[in-house]
Amino acid sequence: MGARGKEIKSACLIVGVTGGIASGKSTVSRMLEETGVPAVDFDALARQVVEPGQPALKEIVGLFGEKVLRGDGRLDRKKLAGIVFADERKRKALENITHPRIVEAFLNRASGIAAREPYAIIQAVVPLLFEVNLQHLVHKVLLVYIPREMQIDRLMKRDGISREAAENILKAQLPIDEKLGYADFVIHNEGTLEETRRQVEQVWEELKKETEYRRQ
Repeated sequence: MGARGKEIKSACLIVGVTGGIASGKSTVSRMLEETGVPAVDFDALARQVVEPGQPALKEIVGLFGEKVLRGDGRLDRKKLAGIVFADERKRKALENITHPRIVEAFLNRASGIAAREPYAIIQAVVPLLFEVNLQHLVHKVLLVYIPREMQIDRLMKRDGISREAAENILKAQLPIDEKLGYADFVIHNEGTLEETRRQVEQVWEELKKETEYRRQ
């Protein structure tokens, strides 16, 4: 996968937290934050770069029309998702607008953390880490895993969508079982919160060892 973490010029350790949709990335990320590992969430950055007044929103409206806006002028993310997940070309066009800006925002945020704490461990919570080839931004990959059928069930319940809609969303992602081969750490999130927390604590111990090695 080439050199990792080359974009941040410091000795900090950037951990890419990823997984399939509805796999529980946010839960795992929060647990890591509780140990003192700051998180930069790409979903949050994705919302920020399409706020009213941002250039990306103007480009999106130019491409998809005003039908993707809500009454208050903000992006209707659910409506846009319904369009792009049904058409790969439109999804790619959207990614070309948003992803460079999201990466730039991440680099600015991570560089700020690294400037304050050069040996920090930083989470980059990136749902589509592999799909959009962002592995070069991170040093280690932590995959939050649940089986595909559980993904579909959780996604249907979480978003109140049909099975067909859930499967369309999953089609836009690399199958979660294929992601296993690219991960440095895997957290199985099919069980209880306690079971997940134990695995997170084990990963935290490994990350601390890696940071100690970098200090030498």
